[in-house]
Amino acid sequence: MAVLFTILKIAVVLVLVSSLAEAIVLSLRNGWGSYDWKAAAVSMVDFLVREYPLRWLLPLAFWTQGLEWVYQHRLWTLPMDHWTGWAACFLGQEFCYYWYHRAAHRVRWFWCTHAIHHSPNDLNLSAAYRFGWTGRLTGTLAFFALAPLLGMPPRIVLMLLSLNLLYQFWIHATWIPRLGPLEWVLNTPSAHRVHHASNLEYLDGNYGGVLIVFDRLFGTYIPERKDVPCRYGLVRPMRTYNLLVIEFAHWRALWHDLKTARSASEVLGYLFRPPGWRPDGHGETTEDLRRRAELIPDESAVAPAVAAN
Repeated sequence: MAVLFTILKIAVVLVLVSSLAEAIVLSLRNGWGSYDWKAAAVSMVDFLVREYPLRWLLPLAFWTQGLEWVYQHRLWTLPMDHWTGWAACFLGQEFCYYWYHRAAHRVRWFWCTHAIHHSPNDLNLSAAYRFGWTGRLTGTLAFFALAPLLGMPPRIVLMLLSLNLLYQFWIHATWIPRLGPLEWVLNTPSAHRVHHASNLEYLDGNYGGVLIVFDRLFGTYIPERKDVPCRYGLVRPMRTYNLLVIEFAHWRALWHDLKTARSASEVLGYLFRPPGWRPDGHGETTEDLRRRAELIPDESAVAPAVAAN
């Protein structure tokens, strides 16, 4: 594990240097004003605050101890002295990451943190490390509890998760083309451009980490289309560079909605239904927006016609 920490420390430097190099190259190629340096600075500060003061104030100890407790009650033990054990851990971590990432988009409680990662209005390497500060408070590591239950050592799972996130750094790019047959197996820049796009055609897809196979398996894969250029950022774009607003705007909106809730079911709906949900059915979830844009049929309008037949 000490070797891994050394690798990650070196990787942090490479990530920051690479994002700066990309910014300079893109600015020289497209004009100095074409690159959003303020947004890149916001991402940098978000990263520095999260990785240094918050790492000490909000350590991972509670969640890692929870995963260790689950591992003590595992159903079986994987052979970590054989490649099959490592392969199982990799696939298990990828499976857990897929469901965490899907929930981060489809459950408002988790979206309040994850939305910060999607707040940049341009996609570039600096956007890759804008994650938000409240992730350790929301319980996202609970999604990885299945892995130790099935015999995967938590330290291995967390190590692979770190490498998963490191892998995803390079796919936050608009200048890397589609990669042919690799698009069927790996999460690529093309697949991730779709994931970061706010076009209604592209919302809520491509949740994979290193692999894209679980998206294909569970029906959430959306290919990049030449006729639909990606528009990045949130559906309601974040126009401010005020870091505190970016970090807490979604939490403030959630608190406002909770105060207006008239029942326990509405409270649970605001917390755990998709972002944009409203109890009157006139919200701004992905399904609501697509229905209004006539990208998907309105089932309530179709039902009477079906009944009449």
